[in-house]
Amino acid sequence: MPISTVVFDAYGTLFDVAGAARVAATEPSQSALAALWPRLAEDWRRKQLEYTWLRAVTRDHVDFGRVTADALDWAMEAAGLQDAALRARLLALYDELPAYPEVPGVLAALKARGMATAILSNGSPAMLAAATRSAGIAGVLDAVLSVEAVGVFKPARRVYGLVGTQFGVARNAVLFVSSNGWDVCSAAAFGFRTVWVNRAGLPMDRLTATPDHVLPDLTEIPNLAGAA
Repeated sequence: MPISTVVFDAYGTLFDVAGAARVAATEPSQSALAALWPRLAEDWRRKQLEYTWLRAVTRDHVDFGRVTADALDWAMEAAGLQDAALRARLLALYDELPAYPEVPGVLAALKARGMATAILSNGSPAMLAAATRSAGIAGVLDAVLSVEAVGVFKPARRVYGLVGTQFGVARNAVLFVSSNGWDVCSAAAFGFRTVWVNRAGLPMDRLTATPDHVLPDLTEIPNLAGAA
C-alpha cells in the first residue's frame, strides 16, 4: 500500500531538544551555564523521558509541561544550579526550540507530493502550538496530535491509534518517523511503517519490532515515502 500520511515525533525529531540549554548558555546573564549546558541538556532530556514512562506505568498522568519542568529541576540540582531566573528562562526557551535545518524543506516536499503530514507527540497542545509556530511549520502540518487526547504518554498503543482516528487510514499507509528508538520500535509493533532518525549513531533498542529504515537525518524522508 502506498504511503499517504507521514507522521513525525516532535521533540528530538523535528525540534532540537538541546537547543534551550545551548541558547541560554550564550546569553551574558547565564555565564554559569557555559561549561555545564551539555550535561544539563542531556540530564534534562533523560529525566523527561524517564518520567513519561514512569507516569504511564503508574497511571499518574500529568501534562508534558509539568514533566518537562520536573525533569529540569532534577537536572539543575544535579548540576549544582539554584537559579530561579535561569529555570524560567530555560522553560521559556523550550517553547521556542529550533527545528533541525532540513525540517521546513522536508515538510514542504511531502506536501508537494500530496501527502498528509502530522505530528504525534507527548507534548501538550499548548507546547506543540508554541513550538510549531516558533519554527514556522504550523502551516504545512495537517494535524498536530497530542497524547493529552488519551491521557497517557507513548509508547501506549492508544497514542498511535490517534493517527487512524484523525486520518482514517490503514496502519500500513502511515510512515512514522522518530529519533527515539523505543518510540519507532513501538510504532512498528503497532503496524506503522517506520523510520528511525538515528542522529547519534546509537545501537538498536531490543524491543518487539524494529524500524523499516534507519537514516542519519530527515533529508531523505520525501524520497523514501514516495517510493514506499
